[in-house]
Amino acid sequence: MVGCSAPAAEPSESASTEASTAPESSTPAEESSETPEAGAKDSYTFGYIAYNTADIWNDYSQKAFEYAATQADVNVEVVALDSKNSVEESVKAMESLIQQEVDGISIFPISIEQGAQLVKMANDAGIPVTIENFEMDTPDPGDYIAAVACKYDDIGYAAINYIAEQKPGAKIFFCAGQEGAGVYEKYQEGVDKAMAELGDKVEIVGTEHGDWETEKAMNVTQNFIQSGAEFDYIFANNGLMAKGCYQALKEAGMEDIPIVSTGGSPDDYQMLVDGVEAANMTAPVSIQGIQTFKNLYDSVVLGQAPTDTFQPLPVIAVSADDMSKFIAWDDYEAAYNYVYGGADIAK
Repeated sequence: MVGCSAPAAEPSESASTEASTAPESSTPAEESSETPEAGAKDSYTFGYIAYNTADIWNDYSQKAFEYAATQADVNVEVVALDSKNSVEESVKAMESLIQQEVDGISIFPISIEQGAQLVKMANDAGIPVTIENFEMDTPDPGDYIAAVACKYDDIGYAAINYIAEQKPGAKIFFCAGQEGAGVYEKYQEGVDKAMAELGDKVEIVGTEHGDWETEKAMNVTQNFIQSGAEFDYIFANNGLMAKGCYQALKEAGMEDIPIVSTGGSPDDYQMLVDGVEAANMTAPVSIQGIQTFKNLYDSVVLGQAPTDTFQPLPVIAVSADDMSKFIAWDDYEAAYNYVYGGADIAK
């Protein structure tokens, strides 16, 4: 599982995009955009190294990056290369972009260590580089403009805080992700922080691991119900597990118990509409792609690097009762307006 999502079976193909000049009509995004300084180049080429476009999270982020290029004030061509989850292929991709003498490169790393390797290759070639999907918290990451990534602890905190606001005194069953890979553990850090602050308002009465899977989540939820434990809220660590939790609740005639989940994927959207999820702590990957482009564009074209080298992806709580704040992963225009229209996640 990468980012805040699970892989998709059949992602759409990603292609390189050549940008056109932004339309003349005024929008919030255009009003806040910067105009390149006099003497700037008429066109730029940005490289994009994908971790794996077969992963839905990466695929949507890349397309958002390419969309942002089409809205730029100067022509920006995007050369997108897919590493296909291979360190060897990622090195070849970086070598290719260096040979093409691109003006800047965005990297969606396979790991922090592999990301640092690519960053240093770009450093040696004198090409500015930016990062997405990883906080480069390693001793020697190389020199990069900024990193934009989902913070699982922020999402875990937001979920418990949301439940505390909605139902003071709630008894929560936490259907957690798989142990050992570090993702669930970061979620748990946020949950623990929330409980340290809100423990007088809510109670976690049980934690079982659904391992990010629908069937496993259904089974552990059924077992928890059969144990006789009392609960009136579920925090499901992702959308696939939310489905399994709901199936178990429905079979037990307990489908009125609300489920809060995470991610905000297309499936999550439908589950909100269908009443499977009561709320979702969304982290739109489209915002990640737009902000990553902005970091590279501002630094390379405008000479304005962001002051924060790490920018956490925003957590937008969306309830089934009010979908107005939902930003779909494929709604690149909405994500663009979020970033350029005054809600820039960079500080």
